[in-house]
Amino acid sequence: EGEYVGPWAGYKRAEYEERDADGGELESGEEYEEVTDEEAMVESGTVVKAMPQAVAKRKEEEGQGGETTTFHGSEERDYQGRTYMHVPQDLDVDLKKEEGSIKNFVPKKLIHTWKGHTKPVVALRFFPSSGHVMLSASADSTVKLWDVYHQRELLRTFSGHTKALSDVTFNTSGSQFLSASYDRMIKLWDTETGQCINRFTTGKTPHVVRFNPDPENAHEFLAGMSDKKIVQFDTRTRAIVQEYDHHLAAVNTLTFVDEARRFISTSDDKSLRAWDYHIPVPIKYVAEPYMYPLVRSYAHPNGKAVLFQSADNQIVVYAAGDKFRQNRKKVYKGHNNAGYAIDVVVSPDGQFVASGDSGGYVCVWDWKTCKMWHKIKVAEGAVTALAWQPQESSRVAAAGLDGKIRYFD
Repeated sequence: EGEYVGPWAGYKRAEYEERDADGGELESGEEYEEVTDEEAMVESGTVVKAMPQAVAKRKEEEGQGGETTTFHGSEERDYQGRTYMHVPQDLDVDLKKEEGSIKNFVPKKLIHTWKGHTKPVVALRFFPSSGHVMLSASADSTVKLWDVYHQRELLRTFSGHTKALSDVTFNTSGSQFLSASYDRMIKLWDTETGQCINRFTTGKTPHVVRFNPDPENAHEFLAGMSDKKIVQFDTRTRAIVQEYDHHLAAVNTLTFVDEARRFISTSDDKSLRAWDYHIPVPIKYVAEPYMYPLVRSYAHPNGKAVLFQSADNQIVVYAAGDKFRQNRKKVYKGHNNAGYAIDVVVSPDGQFVASGDSGGYVCVWDWKTCKMWHKIKVAEGAVTALAWQPQESSRVAAAGLDGKIRYFD
């Protein structure tokens, strides 16, 4: 004990001796395994088996189905057998003209309030091009479809998620839409029948979903996930076609640019990345020390710029071309957005920029001069969801924490 055993002997001190559970010494090559209690931190990369009861409960919750839909309208079909998908032609406004072909004005007065959601509304989407119906997604785990004309009634409720929704988006024709939720599921629905066509999940929370607007790839969509990945799904096979894995934090926005050949993503890692569609290596990476997370985005109708709601109470603009540079001349200020992900939208003719506000306002700026036109007081709580009607001159829908959707003209 303690004698010299040559220069290559291991260093041994009594209190450092490794012993196994029975008190015997471990042979070299034997692994020393420490068993901690269940709740201890798990190293990243370790796969932990969930308790069987928990797995069963979650399977039941995700329900491998369980979607229901309710039609609330006065009639499913009119006297000619047409459903609400038919664009009405008995109005004093032509809903089939090209978007942005008329001059827009600033909305001023409240003309309607839709009630039906019991919790905050997280997203509003008008029907593509015509805007005759509108989707709303809410934290009450439902998606609702509203009539924008005639009686302005609630048309349909889509139920099937078990937690709050994070996003909803139409495909280019409006025949289908995707809903993303904190129950980690993305569901594809038929707008007309209310049927759930398909379900997608990576096991992580989707924060943003966007259909590819290009007709050739209209069956594909991108989902920005809580685990930093952007995942590209095929709606026909449910397969993951591509993964874009470069962000360092949850993905917040996805915006298609350049006729859907490219897209821009932003994340909680305070960076902006631009990608060629299908190619999982960014073509541009923008991260400056003064940047804040960009939490919402909107592509300007001229196709040359993308607006981002920056978490430091301003809206910033980036070029949508090859350079993806910030346009320093265009910054929109005067509203508060701290603590919320607040939508920013642009009028169809590209003339006005509108945003919600954490104090319950809708703020409207001039796109060219960046001057604020005015603020409309909408609600007591934050206004987070905003949508500009594509065919009217000055109609905007706004919703937020109180769950009511207000329509301004």
